[in-house]
This record gives sequence, C-alpha cells and structure tokens, in this order.
Amino acid sequence: MLLKIKNEEETRRFGRNLAAQLFPGDIICLTGDLGTGKTALTKAIAEGLGVKESVVSPTFNIVREYRSGRLPLYHFDVYRLGSPEELFETGAQEYFSGDGVCVIEWADLIAEEIPAGSRLIHISYGEKEGERIYDIGVTGEEE
Repeated sequence: MLLKIKNEEETRRFGRNLAAQLFPGDIICLTGDLGTGKTALTKAIAEGLGVKESVVSPTFNIVREYRSGRLPLYHFDVYRLGSPEELFETGAQEYFSGDGVCVIEWADLIAEEIPAGSRLIHISYGEKEGERIYDIGVTGEEE
C-alpha cells in the first residue's frame, strides 16, 4: 500500500495512529535513504505509545530502550552493523519476542534476520518539499 505523507504533522498523525494498533512482539521495519524520516516516524510512534523520554537515534548503541509508554519501545539502528549476525549479539531475539514493540531503522541491512510477519515501511522522498511516500507492507509477503 502506498501512502503520501505531505508534511511533518501527517508523519506524527500516522505514527500515533500506528502506535495505537501495536501489541507486544510487533516489529516495525523502516527502510529508506538517509534523511527520509525514519527517526521522525519512530518519534511519532513513541509519542503514540506515550513514551515520555526524548527519542534519539541509537546509531552508536544499536538499540535504545524506552519503557515509559503503554508498551516498551526498543529502537534499533542497524546501519553500523558489520553483518546481520552481529544483530543477535545485542540480544535482538529476546527483544523480538519480548514484551514491547521493536522499531528497526535500516532494516533492509538485516532483512534475512527479520521475523516473517513484521510490518515494513519503506520511506522515499515525494515530489514536493517535506513530502514522503510510505510503501507499507509485511515481511515475508510476495511483492
């Protein structure tokens, strides 16, 4: 499904609405070029979950945990991983099957390690300033 997001407020609305539909064990995989808004969408999801902490990219930590919302949020940035196998050194399996929601930025870099049935959102630039196109699907589905 393609969705045109016109501005930052629509990103926030989408993220908050998505958060309302999330349950423990849900995984959101975000892909897209640098600067397309993966972290902005993650912040909106966190807001929708009621996370009180300031959400920042976990670039150098691989994963950051936020536990102040209705569900724990585990925010991954796997851009700097040397291989998909390194993901599991972070304890990712426990996060994936845990009590919270995982949001993974740059998920395409570890695609073979993502459980089937995870939500996938590929973000690309739109035609206008601030516009984004969300290509929304589920991992493991035929394209």
